[in-house]
Amino acid sequence: MFKILINIAIALALGTIVLGAYTRLTEAGLGCPDWPGCYGFIAVPEHPTQVAQALEDFPGAQIVPHKAYNEMHHRYLAGLLGLSVAFIFLLSQWLKQCRVLATFILLLVMFQAALGMWTVTLNLLPLVVMGHLLGGFSLLSTLVLLRMQAAKPMVFAAEPKLTSLYPFAWVALLVLIMQIGLGGWTSANYAAVACHDLPVCEAGWPQHFSLSSAFSLPLGHASYQFGVLSADARLSIHVLHRLGAFVTLTLLGSFAYLAWRRSQTKTMRRLALGIASLLALQFCLGVINIVAYLPLMNAVAHNFVAANLLMLVVVFVYQIYQRRGSQSAPVSIAS
Repeated sequence: MFKILINIAIALALGTIVLGAYTRLTEAGLGCPDWPGCYGFIAVPEHPTQVAQALEDFPGAQIVPHKAYNEMHHRYLAGLLGLSVAFIFLLSQWLKQCRVLATFILLLVMFQAALGMWTVTLNLLPLVVMGHLLGGFSLLSTLVLLRMQAAKPMVFAAEPKLTSLYPFAWVALLVLIMQIGLGGWTSANYAAVACHDLPVCEAGWPQHFSLSSAFSLPLGHASYQFGVLSADARLSIHVLHRLGAFVTLTLLGSFAYLAWRRSQTKTMRRLALGIASLLALQFCLGVINIVAYLPLMNAVAHNFVAANLLMLVVVFVYQIYQRRGSQSAPVSIAS
């Protein structure tokens, strides 16, 4: 039951990430101006009496049903995820299994819920939107780690050539997190279509690039929907994300190749190939976002693949950590 619950939570986390990206990309983040309900109701108001009450409670509001439904479906799924994590926490305490990680995940999902509330109440403040995205990705990765811890203990093969990559693995993971953060910052500031030319941006972009403006945090705006930064600031953010993509592709690709070459077990070689494959797919999706002017489903896939890529790298780092110091000879169970 414990493992089944974790599997359900992982599926819900993936679904929440996809719906969250879809909600953000369809400009439905403020489809419901309040939280956790929608215009004061538990569901999207449809009956004329409910609509009239909603317009009275939220003067000047314009109810857009499809945006409100996008937002509420995301909230419903996130609520189910929160309930599943709560059950996992209670069961872990009762079984006295994986209690530390289960407690951390419970705290993480509570903080993620708070970020979801602040996303609405602070009217899509970019820092909160980016944090909400990173929180969702982190929740998926930690749930997968919990599932690994809940599995039967395994005897790991001693792989000194692979474990020597442990410091490099952490560098690759940190670079990937930074790149995902840049992607979230790009999306939150509506900078995804600031540049259309390849490989970096339109001619003359260095004259408009400003590192300080890329990370400026303007406060005091009534709403941050559709962005409040200048065109030059958005260009700078977009350029940084593109340059980060080249760095991530080179560094993470090199790590995956070295890991594949040095690993002696099928499991680790397959993980390395999985990282390389998702990395290549993610790069291609990013290019398509540029040349096709951010097609909706492609942009959603870009978020989904990024979440799975982070999860695989986290799993790989954890696997290397498990193999460090192992003195046993290579055994078949490790593959």
